Amino acid sequence: MSRRAARPRARGLLRHAASPPRRRHDGGGMADKPTQGAAPGDIRPDQRPRTLQACRRCGLWRDATQAVPGAGARRAAIMLVGEQPGDKEDLAGLPFVGPAGALLDKAMAQAGLRRDAVYLTNAVKHFKWQLRGKRRMHKSPAQVEIAACAYWLERELAAVRPRVVVALGATALGAVMGERGHTLKHSLGRELARGDYRVLASYHPSYALRSPDPAGRQAAYQSIVDALEHAGRLADEG
Repeated sequence: MSRRAARPRARGLLRHAASPPRRRHDGGGMADKPTQGAAPGDIRPDQRPRTLQACRRCGLWRDATQAVPGAGARRAAIMLVGEQPGDKEDLAGLPFVGPAGALLDKAMAQAGLRRDAVYLTNAVKHFKWQLRGKRRMHKSPAQVEIAACAYWLERELAAVRPRVVVALGATALGAVMGERGHTLKHSLGRELARGDYRVLASYHPSYALRSPDPAGRQAAYQSIVDALEHAGRLADEG
């Protein structure tokens, strides 16, 4: 893949820059709290949030430190979409800065991609968690929360206009494709299409970290590298 110089980072791309952490959490969480707030179709045009930090389209904002926007090149040819921010991302206000992000950096380097030349984001912009001891642990977002956050993902896609989107994990794949029927298992290694851009699917880096089977971890990691290499070839085609 030709490595052209990265364009300026998309700070304020959608007028949703990260804010400093409001607080650290010492209890609570989303484990037993039903998500409240309107789904995308329930919000009139005059009620659409002007910034990501002001978004109340679902209830995840209540227990998150802040919303975590995407980051990267303004006109990146490749966009990587994960599921949601983790604990480290929630505190830093940046995507993929925790252990999964470190593994993704390793995979991108192996595939010949630079972090500052791609756009990184998540399907859901707030960290959904449950407390285990003193640790905030990831809790999978509900479909209504994914649907509510599609408002922001669609704005990112329209602003960045990537040629290739790599969906990292099943949640990201469903959010990107906007329809059911595209399972991760049957989408691995295939080129999918949505509108003017092509979509590739792979495992989320966190899966490659936590799989109990060493062979499974290596296979998941290699799937990520393969998808990133494939994305680089498609981006080069223009």
